[in-house]
Amino acid sequence: MGAREDAEIHGLLADFRSQMQDIVKMQQQRVKLMGTASTKDKQITVTVNANGVVIDTKFGSGIGDYSYDDIAKAITRLAQQAAEDVTGKTQQLVEPLRAQRERLPKLHEVIPGLPDFQSEIPTEPPVLVSPPGSRDRDEEEMVFTDVVDYQVSDDTGKGVTDSVW
Repeated sequence: MGAREDAEIHGLLADFRSQMQDIVKMQQQRVKLMGTASTKDKQITVTVNANGVVIDTKFGSGIGDYSYDDIAKAITRLAQQAAEDVTGKTQQLVEPLRAQRERLPKLHEVIPGLPDFQSEIPTEPPVLVSPPGSRDRDEEEMVFTDVVDYQVSDDTGKGVTDSVW
């Protein structure tokens, strides 16, 4: 390798180290993120953590005006909205890092002939938020075909009332 290639590799390594430090900072900020959603009348408020897990649910003094069914539906909807809120905050947090990564040369640009693995990584489809039994879930009954049925007999005549128990 020549001096130019050495300098280029050292520069890439310095960029990589800097980016790793930025990732650590971003991760420390991300774990503190929360998303919140409330009903229009502020009678129900749901807060989720950075992973979209409900961490707090609050009811206002007028919650008695809601039916149990309305409360359940509102909490589900609000949890989904709060999760969307925290997802947006996470995207804002990581955007500078993503933009920085886009500016770095691709591995195949540094090492000619190496494939661009990033373009080959499949993207995950969106996670469903519909309740169990919804049409879009297309749930099929699980059938186990490799099950062996064993007949167990108790020849001793003793059962769970045996003194050993």
